[in-house]
Amino acid sequence: MNLQFEYGHGFMNAELPDTTDVFIPGETVPDPECLPQDYESLYNATLESIRNPIGMESLYDLAKGKKTVVFVIPDIVKGGLQKTSHRKVSIRVCLDELYRAGIKKENVLLLFSNGLHPRTPMNEAKQILGDELFNEFWYSGQITSHDSEDYEHLIDLGFTPQGDHVIMNKYVYDADVAILIGHTQGNPYGGYSGGYKHCATGISHWRSIAAHHVPQVMHRDDFVPVSTNSLMRDKFDQQGMFMEEQMGKKFFCCDAVLDTKSRQIEINSGWAKEMQPISWKTADKRTYVHWAEKKYDVVVFGMPTDFHYGAGMGTNPIQMMQALSAQVIRHKRVLADHCVFIVPSICDGWFHEERWPYLRELYEMFQHDYMQTLTDMNRYGEYFATNEEYIRKYRFANAFHPFHGFSMMSCGQLAENHTSAIYIVGGREPGIARSMGLKTRATVEEALEDAKRKYVGENPNILALPRTFTTAAVHLCMKDPAENSHYRDDAPAHPCGG
Repeated sequence: MNLQFEYGHGFMNAELPDTTDVFIPGETVPDPECLPQDYESLYNATLESIRNPIGMESLYDLAKGKKTVVFVIPDIVKGGLQKTSHRKVSIRVCLDELYRAGIKKENVLLLFSNGLHPRTPMNEAKQILGDELFNEFWYSGQITSHDSEDYEHLIDLGFTPQGDHVIMNKYVYDADVAILIGHTQGNPYGGYSGGYKHCATGISHWRSIAAHHVPQVMHRDDFVPVSTNSLMRDKFDQQGMFMEEQMGKKFFCCDAVLDTKSRQIEINSGWAKEMQPISWKTADKRTYVHWAEKKYDVVVFGMPTDFHYGAGMGTNPIQMMQALSAQVIRHKRVLADHCVFIVPSICDGWFHEERWPYLRELYEMFQHDYMQTLTDMNRYGEYFATNEEYIRKYRFANAFHPFHGFSMMSCGQLAENHTSAIYIVGGREPGIARSMGLKTRATVEEALEDAKRKYVGENPNILALPRTFTTAAVHLCMKDPAENSHYRDDAPAHPCGG
């Protein structure tokens, strides 16, 4: 069969055996039915949710007699930008309830929870919020982004009982009401976005994030395959609840379970501790897809130049490794132990240094001084995280924070740990791939023939994932739950990792 795989800004054709299985999220196995997508229906569904929250009082009752409110809003990386996106609808619904409770518009702040991601610029703020909300709050100075290096607007809460150092956004800490607008969407880091993951990663400091986005957490047996039963997820919850304890208030969460096209399947509001498991139960039906009838020896997917972290993610070698590892984390349940990845990638050496100013230095350091694996680089985390020039670019030049590169490296090592080989196909600068421990070939067909000779035999089970980075991903599972042989899949609360 002839298939197209993402490659640079276009596609690469590949001829694969007719026995190849193809999986496309939302199509091969349809998503659960989403809510009616007209604005009025979604407004009413969201209103019903915030008036009947899980585990805490309604937003109206919470805000009655209070003065200041901060909305914590995900950045552009996930969640959809359509007119009926969860962010656009839920913020408006919450505002209407707040105003009804006596909150004045001038006492509301919209805060993007970018964490160590680039701070949200004006054009992205308008895309995320839509013209109406943007015009309502931008010109009065009521829209801003979290700045994890702005110590005037951070507060040090000390340490959780587990020893994590929690430093959080002071606007959120000081507000009478803090609203987390979240998305319950499959994520290789802790199973799902939303809930306490939102505050633990979005409005904190690199030292807080260094408690979980590091090898000692990400290289544990409970991290691969992905699930919500992991130390990483526990740390998100611990840090989020510690924030609540120190603030003396609970976050009011309004989370939507999203489908492949970022449409709302279900909307849940309330206290994250009690709301998360209910959201996950629905999200599991869309995200943990029990489909595979065999383990796969070869997985083929393409890597475009641009995807969720921005332009250049598919060409920057550190980001490429993270993207490869994310597929291991998501799909480990259906991978044979000797599995091989074959990945078309333009691999032209574009680092996009404006967005990741520190990664070329990090990459070059990795090539020297006894650096055998990416994990060996972790000792330089604080050196990069405190580099004043890189921090200045994060704060004022729309760049990622330098510590973000270390979460990418910690994740990136997993691709090597859990595969026999990874072939980068069609690279313009193939030496970059080889310098990261990857194999290189000109075509998918050549890579497959080499893999047959060396790793998987003449008749491998092949899985093709043609839209890996242009759709909201799933976490593939074996069709028979008994074959999902990871100990966490037996957890009674969340079968198959959810």
